[in-house]
Amino acid sequence: MNSQAISRELALRIGLAARALPDTDAKRLLSVLTDCIGLPLTEQKIAGIDLNALKSAKAGEFADVDEPLLTHALSILKSGLNAPERQAYTDGDMPGSVRIACASNDGINVDGHFGSCSQFLIYQVSADEARLIDIRNPDIPDGLEVDDKNAFRAELIQDCQVLYIASVGGPAAAKIVKLGIHPMKLPGIETIADIIKQLQTVIAGTPPPWLAKVMGVEASDRFHFEREATG
Repeated sequence: MNSQAISRELALRIGLAARALPDTDAKRLLSVLTDCIGLPLTEQKIAGIDLNALKSAKAGEFADVDEPLLTHALSILKSGLNAPERQAYTDGDMPGSVRIACASNDGINVDGHFGSCSQFLIYQVSADEARLIDIRNPDIPDGLEVDDKNAFRAELIQDCQVLYIASVGGPAAAKIVKLGIHPMKLPGIETIADIIKQLQTVIAGTPPPWLAKVMGVEASDRFHFEREATG
């Protein structure tokens, strides 16, 4: 991939989008994009690609790929065009809230493996409000020696109570739990917006004891929640 022809950020997104497609590497996707919109590849050209154009490019190279997979890959390619904006937050602003980390590649969905996702989006969530308070890059900085990549990633989000992920290995999950973070492995790709709505419904209703605890609910009230949940 010619780094002089495209930005480093776009090159990264092409690599991530390629990983979302079956039997596809960055070189294959790059050739399809080149046929679709021509060189040089620019953000403006990427923004103009639709699903049909991607499917028909290079004599239908991706014609047999499932549309949900292509749609997801396209959202990754375009994710830099609609990057979410951080919102100000000070401890105590949102009583009864929890802090969650979402492992993502496109900034829209929880679609990332814990050990390889491109970013962690950090949200503060209460029953009636959600704020994106940080976006953290889990790549190890140049020159920094790290013995355990998974431990490094877990420590990066250790101020969070819940982690939403598409997948995670057992040893990595143990490191996450050790830091007091509750990992939530999803059965499939879900949008961050939907996950937040589901969490807000739980917070507003009868949260499980572990969630009530991180929300700062008193022990006596947590016992009340537990009795309600078990009938």
